[in-house]
Formats: sequence, C-alpha cells, structure tokens
Amino acid sequence: MTSVPHAASYYAASANDKVERAPLADNIESDVCIIGAGYTGLSTAIHLLELGFSVTILEAARIGWGASGRNGGQIVNSFSRDIDSIEKTVGVENGKLFGEMAFEGSKIIKGLINKYQIQCDLKDGGVFAAINPKQMGHLEAQKSLWEKHGHMGHLELLDGQGIRNVVGTERYVGGLLDKSGGHIHPLNLALGEAAAVESLGGKIFEDSAVIRVDQGDNPLVHTAKGSVKAKFVVVAGNAYLNGLMPELQAKSMPCGTQVLTTEPLSDELANSLLPQDYCVEDCNYLLDYFRLSGDKRLIYGGGVVYGARDPADIEAIIRPKMLETFPQLKDVKIDFTWTGNFLLTLSRLPQVGRIGDNIYYSQGCSGHGVTYTHLAGKILAEAIKGQATRFDAFASLPHYPFPGGHMFKVPFSAIGAWYYTMRDKFGI
Repeated sequence: MTSVPHAASYYAASANDKVERAPLADNIESDVCIIGAGYTGLSTAIHLLELGFSVTILEAARIGWGASGRNGGQIVNSFSRDIDSIEKTVGVENGKLFGEMAFEGSKIIKGLINKYQIQCDLKDGGVFAAINPKQMGHLEAQKSLWEKHGHMGHLELLDGQGIRNVVGTERYVGGLLDKSGGHIHPLNLALGEAAAVESLGGKIFEDSAVIRVDQGDNPLVHTAKGSVKAKFVVVAGNAYLNGLMPELQAKSMPCGTQVLTTEPLSDELANSLLPQDYCVEDCNYLLDYFRLSGDKRLIYGGGVVYGARDPADIEAIIRPKMLETFPQLKDVKIDFTWTGNFLLTLSRLPQVGRIGDNIYYSQGCSGHGVTYTHLAGKILAEAIKGQATRFDAFASLPHYPFPGGHMFKVPFSAIGAWYYTMRDKFGI
C-alpha cells in the first residue's frame, strides 16, 4: 500500500509493528493537524490528545520513516549546545528555565514507555567518552554545570580504569556516566507512540505527503487525495519537509549520518565490549556513537555528510571507525548499513516558532533530537493549550542564515567541520 518503504535498516527489519496505515482519501476536520509522524509529531499528538484535543497526523511515508526511526537510539540529556552556551545568549534567568528543561526529554520518553507499555528494548545508562585530557576537562565542567541545574545523583566521572570497566577499548582516557540516560530501539519507540496516539483516538495517515497549507483562521492542509481543516497546524517534518514551508529552510541544512549494525555477537564478545550494556558517544565535534541492540548486535554510527547526500559505501566510512574503537571486531560480519538525515542550524539550537497565529513548528535538533523532540511535543501542546512560557523561551533564541546563502552553506559548513575535526585530532 505504501509507496515509500522504510530504509533497509536493522530497525526496520526488527520492527514490532509492520501494519501500514491507509492514506488520507477524504476531506476531514480536526482540532490539530500535525505534519510528520516522527518523534516531534507523535509526542505533540500524545500530549494534545491527553489534553482533550482531536488530532490528525499526516505522514508522507511511514511512521518513524525519517530520523526518528534511523538514529543511534541514544537517550542523551541536554541540547546540542549545552546550558552554559544558551545562558550566554538568553541571560541567567532564562538560562535557568533551559536548565530545568534540559533533563525533561528523557523523563518524558521513559514515562511514555511505562504508561503505554512500549516494547523498545529500553536500557538505562549512557557514557560520554573522552579521547584526550582536554575532553576530560570538558566532561568535568559538564558534570558541575548539570549538577548546578539540578541534575543531581545521576552523574559519575570515570577515570582511565573506570572507562575501561564499561567500554572494552584502550581508546579513551576517561568519561562521564549519566545513569539517567540510556538507549532504545528508536523505530519501535516511534511505533509504540503511534499506537498510543491511536489508543487515545488520534488518526494517523501514511503515504499522505502534504502538498500545500492554506493559512487563515482555519488552516486547510492538502494532500494528493484529501485535506484536513484544522484550528491549529504543527509542522514536524524536520529534515524531510522537502520545500513545503520555504520560510523554514533558509536557516537550516539537512545533514546525513551513517550507521552500521553487526551480526549478532556471542554473549562473551558482547559483554567484553560493553559489560554494563550502556550506550556510548565520544566527545569529538563529529562524534562516534555506539551501543548493543536487544539481540546483542553492535550498532555503530558516526560521520556527517553535509547537504544529506547518500554516500556510495557506508561501510567504508563507518567500519574503520568501529575498528579503531574495537579492533577485536575485525572478522565480524556487517548485516545492515543505512543513512539518515538530521537538520542542522548554525547555532546548533532548535528553531521553534509560529507562522501567523496558528501554525506552529519545531525543527533543527542538530543531531541531538531523541530527547529534545519529546520535550518539544510537550511544549508545542502547552502553547496550543494557551500556556506559552516555555514555547516563547525557545522561540526567542536567535537564528542566523548560513554564510554564503543556500548555494554555499554546504561547503562553508564542511570547512567548519574540518577545522573542528583537526582540533579534536590534535587535542587543542
């Protein structure tokens, strides 16, 4: 039925729900029409439905088809720029508000998993791994910063021996364990949230790309075969809007990240890599991230392709990174490789706002989307309900166009990434 299948990923192959939803084929009405059935759209829908709104979600492809169903599956607190950077922009008082919100996304995810009994291989614990002493110093400062903003009792600094106790490699000099972090099967989380939406009376239509939004007192959202008349619209397409809302594109850029998954590992080998089954990300600007799946495969990701072109050989990009961390996997077979897009902003902070009085949007998680999108859904629902304090805080963040405009933002960004990669490499 659906014309656009999921990417050929491990997640799609192990999805709990392979039922396809019908496309929209009628003209209907709903309090809120949400464009996109990824985490932002699904979280918004659940929170609105719990508040009593009627909700319709229009998805161009499949539930969780974009970054929500392809990402590394790591529950990482805070934002792509940390609270101290935001505080310099918004001031100390508003900085406290962002500090309170920085750890809410993970709580929302775990709350939804518990409330709606979502089967998505949830495991607790995430590690930030330092490759050099400079990065270790950054993690020490991060621990102090997060504890200053109330994230107490969850963080533990790991020295050289401590990091080797949780990651079976000699690559790292230390790390920071966040016990409130964790990891999930990201597509099964999205599918479980979709089931929650439907259990609350929400409607989800797949294969229903939005082709036009007529603005006004009651916006009309058009697909090829139907329309939704709504009081409010939420634009939640992120890196996959494909020009639908041109006003949202000048200050953002789709970027691709690559992931591979090994064959299932023996219990002995899997436990030697990650004895506590934590997820891990390093502290480089272009970082590597990895974890074990529920069936003991290593999922390893990294790399960024600016402009979101699909590389010809993903394994050639990621396998050397994996072997640099875990040379003991040199003979292990790779079963899956895929790429997915995230949306980058120049500030690396999310873009939140409204168009007119009743079209809301959130986008540009800049690679830090799993927790943020769930927070965004709650904040968008609050704003539609009439409580916009937290929405307004995000909406007030300044955003700038990429240098050189649309034509040059890819090469300029790649040059910037090269600069930071060299700094990471030499520890300066």
